[in-house]
Amino acid sequence: MKQLNLRDVSLYVEQNIGNFHQKRIQSLDRLKLSQVLKRKNPYLFKAKNVLTAEQIIKSLVDAHISSNEETIFGDWLEGLAIFINNKTYDGRKSGITGIDLEFDNCGIRNIVTIKSGPNWGNSSQIAKMIADFKTAKKTLRTSNSQLNIVAVNGCCYGKDSKPDKGDYFKYCGQRFWEFISGNNQLFTEIIEPIGHNAKEKNDHFVESYAQMINKFTKEFSNNFCKDNGEIDWEKLVRLNSAI
Repeated sequence: MKQLNLRDVSLYVEQNIGNFHQKRIQSLDRLKLSQVLKRKNPYLFKAKNVLTAEQIIKSLVDAHISSNEETIFGDWLEGLAIFINNKTYDGRKSGITGIDLEFDNCGIRNIVTIKSGPNWGNSSQIAKMIADFKTAKKTLRTSNSQLNIVAVNGCCYGKDSKPDKGDYFKYCGQRFWEFISGNNQLFTEIIEPIGHNAKEKNDHFVESYAQMINKFTKEFSNNFCKDNGEIDWEKLVRLNSAI
């Protein structure tokens, strides 16, 4: 294992954090009002006595942002984890389906699937991960039948008090960052670098967000409000649910 230089982490973040912010804005730019309206329950809006176009639009856009940002940032953190592991254990992005990272330590080949947080999947998704681990082990042992392989589900934040899951280990938060770096304080040391130019980048995003709210509110008012300004619920439900 090689000692991690935190300056390398800071430089990586400076050079790559812009990708995360850019993808946040791109996800807004690609949004279509008709698509988000079809994804949400119009009856819920009515039951909550939502009366204005802007209330509906903000609810739709905020839900999209919350879900999408978790995915975008999870992908970004995966890249950071692989970079750090490469610096400390010469780890590499895996070419095996379902595996994100491979590295050797103390005679063990670690195969790692990286997720953002601990509550990432249902039972069928976890079953698929286990199947991917088994397939990966068979693939790796084709060239070396004696290879000692350990499967790990790594989660960038959160906790799991019982990491041994039988078929694999689940390392979350501090355990995960120590596992890939050898540094048991890395989970706190990376928080400052990740905030590089955060205000500047977020200000740009807020501008795009405000424009999207205004644009969608205008479009919604034109298409789903009556002449007196009242929401046309029948028309909205038909768009959402009619055959």
